[in-house]
Amino acid sequence: MTQLSSTASTCAAQWKMWLVKVFSVICFTAVYAAQGLQDDTRRPTLKLLSPWQDFFEKESVEFSCEDDSYDWKFTWYRNEKKIEADMDQNLEEDQSYLNISSVTRSYQGVYACQALPMNNTGNSTGLSNKVNVTVYDKTPKPTVSKVPDFNLMYVGETVNFTCKVDVSSGWKYQWYKDGNELPDTSETISIHLGLSGKAEYWCKATRGETTSTDISEKIQQDVLEIPVPSLKLVTPWLDVFPTERVKLSCGMDGTSKWNYTWYKDGLEVRADDVVSFDSNGATLSISSASAAHAGQYICKGHLKDRSVNRNSSSGLTLKVYDKKPTVILTQDPEYKVMFPGESVSFSCHLNVSTGWEYLWYKDSDPLTVSGNQYPISSVGITTKGSYTCRAKRGSDQEFLTDSSQAVHLEVEGNKPKPSMTQQPDVNKVYTGESVSFECKVEISSGWVYHCSASAAHAGQYICKGHLKDRSVNSSSSSGLTLKVYDKKPTVILTQDPEYKLKESQAVTLDVKERPLADITLLTGWSEVFSTDSLVLRCRVLESQDVWNYTWWKEGQPINVSLSEKYTVTPENNPEQSLYTCQGNRTGRPSYSKTSDSFKTKNLLLKRRVLLSISGFIFFAIIAIFIGCIVLRVFRKPGNGEDKPEETELFLTMAQLKDRDDAPCPLVQYITDAELNASSKQEADENGMISGETTSLPISSQEDQAVTSESHDTTENNGLVSFKQ
Repeated sequence: MTQLSSTASTCAAQWKMWLVKVFSVICFTAVYAAQGLQDDTRRPTLKLLSPWQDFFEKESVEFSCEDDSYDWKFTWYRNEKKIEADMDQNLEEDQSYLNISSVTRSYQGVYACQALPMNNTGNSTGLSNKVNVTVYDKTPKPTVSKVPDFNLMYVGETVNFTCKVDVSSGWKYQWYKDGNELPDTSETISIHLGLSGKAEYWCKATRGETTSTDISEKIQQDVLEIPVPSLKLVTPWLDVFPTERVKLSCGMDGTSKWNYTWYKDGLEVRADDVVSFDSNGATLSISSASAAHAGQYICKGHLKDRSVNRNSSSGLTLKVYDKKPTVILTQDPEYKVMFPGESVSFSCHLNVSTGWEYLWYKDSDPLTVSGNQYPISSVGITTKGSYTCRAKRGSDQEFLTDSSQAVHLEVEGNKPKPSMTQQPDVNKVYTGESVSFECKVEISSGWVYHCSASAAHAGQYICKGHLKDRSVNSSSSSGLTLKVYDKKPTVILTQDPEYKLKESQAVTLDVKERPLADITLLTGWSEVFSTDSLVLRCRVLESQDVWNYTWWKEGQPINVSLSEKYTVTPENNPEQSLYTCQGNRTGRPSYSKTSDSFKTKNLLLKRRVLLSISGFIFFAIIAIFIGCIVLRVFRKPGNGEDKPEETELFLTMAQLKDRDDAPCPLVQYITDAELNASSKQEADENGMISGETTSLPISSQEDQAVTSESHDTTENNGLVSFKQ
């Protein structure tokens, strides 16, 4: 049992070892097989380093072939053929980069790369991804376009030019304006147009340092100033009447694609039942004008869907009258009655607006006359009638005025016959009496008359009339025969029976003058500063009767009570008028004479001014008087030095010595012997100089002065000057 168990354990161990070996072989085979499959499916990454995939001749192309390992070298293929390095095809040391410096059409194709181990051991990778390279033999021509596509544009608009190359990519653009290169290199440029924007524009494209396209076609861009709309009056007049038609037009030069907007007094005009516009607003029509349509009209133009700033036209002011005009018909000459053969002219006047045509009517029947004058060279019975006129204007819609006033033309069929009358109307007159004849044509005025008679006063008188300044003569009047006696008739007075009357008693008629009313001013001087009114009183002089009074201002009666007083205030008399009054009563005399006029003009002001001046003068005198008293009482006497220099009444001794002929008014008085002796005696006795009423003491100082100058006194006949 023990041997069998040992044998079994050995077999099991061997079996396990065999299984391990078999498993190891299987794993190694699997790993090796797996390693060979990975090398066969591994692929490098091919990158085109140039920024575009289609090229033009002489451009450079650069590729890179990349793999995660660093121990690879690369092989390049074009159209599945291996590429060898040459002058135009440069390969790096590991051949990971392919650079074609100047490509031609022969380099066009599909490119790929493959990686190989550096030591040439092991399997190579599969081919990389493929890159298709297109090579063009000619550069394209760019196309240029603009938006908006308007040949004519205006200052302030913006135009966008686009330069497009349909082949390849990576282009940079060069723009030209009239041959000058613009700084912008983008595909689309925007130009804000000014007057300098008018030019030819074109472009070309460049790529890299070697590729440049031809220039595009040139596009002409015209630029104009935005035109100012021209506002025109289609209707020939700017002042219209109610119900008249008005039409205004707005237009601009250069194009007819403008639309127009209308404004009246700054507010946009909208279409309604009366106001309408044509399709683009170029014409404004008012079918029936009214006062609401009056104002200043302007128009603005704008291009639809374009940012063209609108300019305003100049304004037109439409005036709409509130009523139809009045037509005035005049006749020249203005004779009420005319006679056959005379000429007359009618004129139809309309003093507002213009463009009138005139229609004439006689007795409501139309006349075939044009113009505002209707002359008649020779009137007759057929031209007699009532004439009127009216005016019209407008062609598509006539406007008619009302008819003028009627002027009646009166035409006499025959020459008028004057009537002749005599005053006094007697058949016989006597020598020395006066007689007058009157000739008159009743149907009209302005006649000048001529009378015919015999040389003597007695005889037949007739007259004829002639219209002054007119070629019209009347027929002769009927004759009047005047008989004149050569002497006065004798008058015989008889009475049958004879009666005599006694004289009546005498009646004394006493005639008195009508009393006179008088106006006095009751407002006193003391009241001028306390009131602004004047009280007037009316009295009938030298009458004790009771009177009522009527007042007048500037000749017009004042509706006040019949009081004798009337108060004048600034309210009822702002213009300072003249007043009069009159007394009235029921007895006789029933009224008085009218008073003299009383003028109230500035009376209060004058009194106030006079009182003010008088008061000022009075108080000024009082103030001066008080001032003099104050100065008299309080004034201090000044020093001798401050006293004003007094006028010298006498000459000094020195001056008297120089003048021998100087008269002295005191010589006779002093040299009077009697007076001189008396004075000396009194001086010796009393030491005083005395007179009848005055005694003056002689001071010692004066004695000294007289003694010291005794010699001068002797030389000057005893005269001594008061000034030493």
